[in-house]
Amino acid sequence: MKQHFPALVLAITLIATPLLAVQPDEVLSDPALEARARTLSKDLRCLVCRNENIDDSNADLARDIRLLVRERLVAGDSDAAAMAYIVDRYGEYVLLNPTSKGANLILWIAGPAMLLLGGGVAVAYIRKRRGAGDPAASELSEDEEKRLAEILKQ
Repeated sequence: MKQHFPALVLAITLIATPLLAVQPDEVLSDPALEARARTLSKDLRCLVCRNENIDDSNADLARDIRLLVRERLVAGDSDAAAMAYIVDRYGEYVLLNPTSKGANLILWIAGPAMLLLGGGVAVAYIRKRRGAGDPAASELSEDEEKRLAEILKQ
């Protein structure tokens, strides 16, 4: 049994393929609309699962959002209008790739700005250390030399 265990694990791993959470009753009859819905669903975050798109999530809320996307597309909305409707209803957090406008601009800029600031502080510190020179290399005064000679004689 022990020698067959790795083969069994490999077989189970190969058989277990990722399943999409989209239910058959959600699929639209028009293939073009369904393709658009799938594309939009891949860009929307499941609010329950956090970093999973609604196309892959089995959560009830994800199903509701998938149905809402399909409803908006069937109603004749463009992709942008359908996304805007979802964002208006659930907030910008529903987008897997948030926009780089408004308050989000601060978040997009903060990382690179902190990196540049840290680099500037590091360069300034290194330059200051180089300019300070070696404190041990300073010469002794005559009194210090006499005192040192006395200490060495003892």
